[in-house]
Amino acid sequence: MAGKFLIKELTDKDVEVLEEKLDTYDREHVTYKLNGEVSIGIKDGDKLIAGAYGCMTDFKILYVETVYVDEEYRRQGVGKRLIEEVERRARGLQANIIRLDTYNWQGRDFYKAIGFEEVGSYESKEDGFSEHFFLKRL
Repeated sequence: MAGKFLIKELTDKDVEVLEEKLDTYDREHVTYKLNGEVSIGIKDGDKLIAGAYGCMTDFKILYVETVYVDEEYRRQGVGKRLIEEVERRARGLQANIIRLDTYNWQGRDFYKAIGFEEVGSYESKEDGFSEHFFLKRL
């Protein structure tokens, strides 16, 4: 039986078909769809010094994929202010949870300090990094 199945490279159309199939399957378990995003920045005059971007996903989760604060503005409350605004806007989008991930050299201690719960991690010793996954319930 294994001989009749072929592994092949997917076309763009194949990927679309797979995504549609997964969406159809997921709709059996997710009975509502929330849309929206948070895309905000903080400026010092005309200079963009910090920003965050996240989008709503299933189960009322805001997935924050980008958070950045210029190095010279870190440890001055800029990041905390940024995340507080992300949280405020997430509530406005009806999110119950904020989810994000970070590498060991990024904001792990910062997220812990502002009330995020580390819910998982993995380490790649051979590549010299670890990745950490955080949630904050709103």
